[in-house]
Amino acid sequence: MRKLATAVVAAGLFFGGMGVAVADSEHQLLLTDPGVVFAGTYQWQSTNKVPSGLHVKGELRDDAHEDGHNVYLRTRVESYPWGRIPGTQRKNVKVDKVFFDGAVLKTKEVRLQVCRDRGSLRPDNCSPERLFSRR
Repeated sequence: MRKLATAVVAAGLFFGGMGVAVADSEHQLLLTDPGVVFAGTYQWQSTNKVPSGLHVKGELRDDAHEDGHNVYLRTRVESYPWGRIPGTQRKNVKVDKVFFDGAVLKTKEVRLQVCRDRGSLRPDNCSPERLFSRR
């Protein structure tokens, strides 16, 4: 009887863990705007992992080599100010970063967009803002 109970508990833990693994799987991410592309994946980190936030992996590409403008990935976590991950002209930059709020255990909201830096006289071109939220 004890062996049967142990087997039932082990099976429950196994299948419960499979549900958690499926819920936290990687998703494809593609952000584009004329002259800049970010292609990669994103995944919400488990709340048991520190830092617990949005893990983004991919490549930031300058698609308009002849224009002479830099590209960047613009990020905002919760209600903090916007941040930047800079790219390079005519090159691809690998991005592997976790966006998180250090003041809380579970980050609930991250915003991302890709932009082309056109200098100080003209406004930057940016893709529409994409909101990632966790329940």
